[in-house]
Amino acid sequence: MLRHLSIRDFVIVDRLELAFEAGFGALTGETGAGKSILLDALGLALGGKAEAGVVRSGQARAEIVAEFDLPPDGPLRAWLAEQEIDADEGVLLMRRVIESGGRSKAWLNGSPVVLAQLRTAGEWLADIHGQHAHHALLRPDAQLALVDAHGGLVAQAAEVAERHRVWSALRRAREAAEEGASSTERERELLGWQVAELRELAFEPEEWAQLNQEQARLAHAAGLIEGSAEVIDGLAEGEYALVSQLERLLSRVADMASHDGQLADVQELLGSASIQLDEALHAMRRYRDRLDLDPDRLAEIDQRIQAITAMARKYRVAPEGLPEVLAESVGRLDRLVRQSDPEALAREEAAARSAFLAVAEPLSAARRELAAELSAAVTEAMQSLAMGGAQFEIALRPVEEGAASGLESVEFLVTANASQPLRPMARVASGGELSRIGLAIQVITSRNAATPTLIFDEVDVGIGGRVAEIVGRLLRQLGDDRQVLCVTHLPQVAAQANWQWSIAKETRDGETLSRVTPLDDPARIEEIARMLGGVNITDTTRSHAAEMLGLTG
Repeated sequence: MLRHLSIRDFVIVDRLELAFEAGFGALTGETGAGKSILLDALGLALGGKAEAGVVRSGQARAEIVAEFDLPPDGPLRAWLAEQEIDADEGVLLMRRVIESGGRSKAWLNGSPVVLAQLRTAGEWLADIHGQHAHHALLRPDAQLALVDAHGGLVAQAAEVAERHRVWSALRRAREAAEEGASSTERERELLGWQVAELRELAFEPEEWAQLNQEQARLAHAAGLIEGSAEVIDGLAEGEYALVSQLERLLSRVADMASHDGQLADVQELLGSASIQLDEALHAMRRYRDRLDLDPDRLAEIDQRIQAITAMARKYRVAPEGLPEVLAESVGRLDRLVRQSDPEALAREEAAARSAFLAVAEPLSAARRELAAELSAAVTEAMQSLAMGGAQFEIALRPVEEGAASGLESVEFLVTANASQPLRPMARVASGGELSRIGLAIQVITSRNAATPTLIFDEVDVGIGGRVAEIVGRLLRQLGDDRQVLCVTHLPQVAAQANWQWSIAKETRDGETLSRVTPLDDPARIEEIARMLGGVNITDTTRSHAAEMLGLTG
């Protein structure tokens, strides 16, 4: 669960240190006070996208740090071990810094990570249901994603999509082979000639540097031999050879040093110089002995360089790029050879289709079972949300030939009463009904979620009265098993919370900032009364608030 949230210079928050409790917590306050800002900050710590505008005016950066309890075992710990991120303390610190220019950095337990890693860890820790989540449920893709996520079918769906991609590619290749056989044959002949030509050249990238180096050495061999002789003569064989002169000087200094120890350093330096000159002399002699005037080898190298240069010019690449041209030509030729045999492609296509069906059919079976289960559960939840007689159904529509999503599409159907036929939710649900249906779906799917923290950001928009009280009870029930945070403007929902914070704006030094206040029982009565009665709070309103909180008597 979420233990602590630290926020610095984020929107209208200067500094906040928030310690969270277990169970169901309500975040309340007047409109614009910054209730959702706290969840926006948490969303960034969990790996959400950031913009430069989130940094508080006049500040260089915003910083958010979220501390979560780390489950003792499970996939998150295994993933952290794979990423070589320390998790020995039983907590996970998720830190995000957003600079005023828009750049951001992220850390997990002090280890720098990329945003994708932060997001992956966050998916195991918290699930945020935004206030626009209900409208997203109108999209077929979102409906299908919800069904697969609820049933743990995401990995199966991904495999189905991949096998469909392979099958589709082979189908397109077979169709192209059937339609363009003549043009394919001409291109295949050209590529075959190119591949043969490049293979005959037998050129490797490292050869180019070696050829140029050897050519330079052979082309200047006479000058190199002459220069070597001159250096060797100057070092050891000439009248004023450096080696012999230095040896004489070193002997003289050694004799002097025997009478004056201050010359020991000079003697050591000359000794080192003598050793280095001797090594240079031997290296130069070995180099001279290897030098040879070989005009035949030079002509051979020149001819090889000319052949490589001509081929590179022909294909409009640098010589080092010729192997890549060969690899691309071989790959293209292989594809064209396959395309020149539509029957072989048809066999591959059939095999790919069978492979697709082998994973798509079990996925369809799992979806059918899950759709029936989820339809019944959401229908039952809708009855408690003042939608008596309403019905919800997840319809699976067969897709001819299949698609990347599988053998069916998903459509959410609903009816407000039993006497009316089921129709697509996007067509029949009013704003208030959509909120209740969406909330029912979220509550049901959250029960099976593995994430320990569930966050609801004003998902109760469009409801009120008895329905709001029921929603509060549902969230409190969820809070029995995990941590639930809810931004709400409804007193009926807030009154069901195990604990409550009030978020308000205040002016400090001429700047508008957000302030968070944990509420004790008397303060909760005042806050619920404010939510019930607005500006003028009476004793009757307070009494009603206390009754809602169960704090009377």
